[in-house]
Amino acid sequence: MSQSVHNRIETVPHRVNRMSIAVGEPFDVFRARYESAVPRFEAERFERLVEDEADWDTIRQATAENAPHTFIIYWTGDFNALLRLAGDRLRCVEYLMGNHTIAQRMFHHNPAIQLYAPLRTAIHEDAEGETWFSVEQPSSHFSSFGSPDITEVGLELDRELAALLEYLGVPVPAALT
Repeated sequence: MSQSVHNRIETVPHRVNRMSIAVGEPFDVFRARYESAVPRFEAERFERLVEDEADWDTIRQATAENAPHTFIIYWTGDFNALLRLAGDRLRCVEYLMGNHTIAQRMFHHNPAIQLYAPLRTAIHEDAEGETWFSVEQPSSHFSSFGSPDITEVGLELDRELAALLEYLGVPVPAALT
């Protein structure tokens, strides 16, 4: 008797390295610098390219222009005002940061990589008022797919993340280099 594909379940335990880096400057200052280095996704521009059925080289070029430091912000979540209603005064802004041309190089091997692409990042304060940047190490997610091709791109993302942190003038975790 054959098993139906509807009854298949895959569970893949994997370890993820979360890195939190004290940035050494006020929350609003670092947030502005981060958002300048990692600009917002130019949605209207890419919607036009999709409508025009642009070739992938055109998409790559437009992405490079949108992402001077490799990464683009696709989404921002700032729930601070809402959480203040519960009495919380610490601040945290989360982001989905990535690059669709890099993700595509993994996607064609396994579309489920989109669980981790774009990368989730956060800028937050601690109780002492210190500002932190937190992110999960890309390769620690992508290596869980068991594909050397996907793992290689995950390691490349580690290096690109290290370059961004270096550009921002914050300490680079050794695990990224």
